[in-house]
Amino acid sequence: MRPGVRLGIDVGKARVGVARSDLHGMLATPVETVLRDLDGDSAFTRLVAIAGELDAAEAIVGLPLNLRGERTPSTDDAVAFAEELARRFAPLGIPVRLVDERLSTVSAQGQLRQAGKKTKQSRGIIDQAAAVVILQHALDMERARGEAPGSVVENADRAPEGGTPE
Repeated sequence: MRPGVRLGIDVGKARVGVARSDLHGMLATPVETVLRDLDGDSAFTRLVAIAGELDAAEAIVGLPLNLRGERTPSTDDAVAFAEELARRFAPLGIPVRLVDERLSTVSAQGQLRQAGKKTKQSRGIIDQAAAVVILQHALDMERARGEAPGSVVENADRAPEGGTPE
């Protein structure tokens, strides 16, 4: 397992959920929910600040595919977000990876419901919980396979390599 704090990012139209791992990459925990504004700049500014505060080594962005593994409009939004994040993180030396996140929000909602939280009351928490699910899945995959999960976002001008992220 590679050492270093990883960030988990759940990209939504209105909010971005953020999670982090411990230094050893064992456990994902929620950090915060960042609001996306119309120009999108303040969300990226906050994410860069979080990455710096936590001395992040890598960012994992959830790639929302449909149940058949096909792209959706949300997929395109997440890829564009990850490309811009990769551009902003490049000066910090923080790589960005895309990892399949099918059902992460549904899983997070189910966990919150079991904890007695109502969906309407916990929208911001759901985004963080989804980021935790995405990051924990990536950490578990890396531990099981012995290799980094998903695919690296090279830069804002190139699509991720390595095919469909897992």
